[in-house]
Amino acid sequence: MKYLDKIDEQTAYFLNLAKEAQKKAYAPYSRFRVGAAAVGSSSKVYTGCNIENASYPLSMCAERVALFKAISEGESEIKALYIIGPENEPISPCGACRQVIFELAKDSTIYLSNFDMTKVIETNSKELLPYGFDLK
Repeated sequence: MKYLDKIDEQTAYFLNLAKEAQKKAYAPYSRFRVGAAAVGSSSKVYTGCNIENASYPLSMCAERVALFKAISEGESEIKALYIIGPENEPISPCGACRQVIFELAKDSTIYLSNFDMTKVIETNSKELLPYGFDLK
């Protein structure tokens, strides 16, 4: 896990796609808006935002929405996952998202960003969840 001193054009491009998705978040309860962009091995990009529900456990995080969209549309491998949050510090995926990332984006590079992309962490699923659950 490392902080990037400077982000390149590609990272900025995908984080901006995540930021656009973030604007679509349905977060009337927490007001905590998150966006994500998953890049498949086909190079197609799948974006997602968090969607809350009055029955809070039924809510869905942005990164899971993006990953589930990718898989449901036929992607077999995720190359990279970009997640952007609403605060001054980089976003940190919840435990459920870490498990889903561990399974669906196991070998991908993951970028965790703050709102204005001035603080970005580059990591991977094994760093986020060193002992993820696996039936293999």
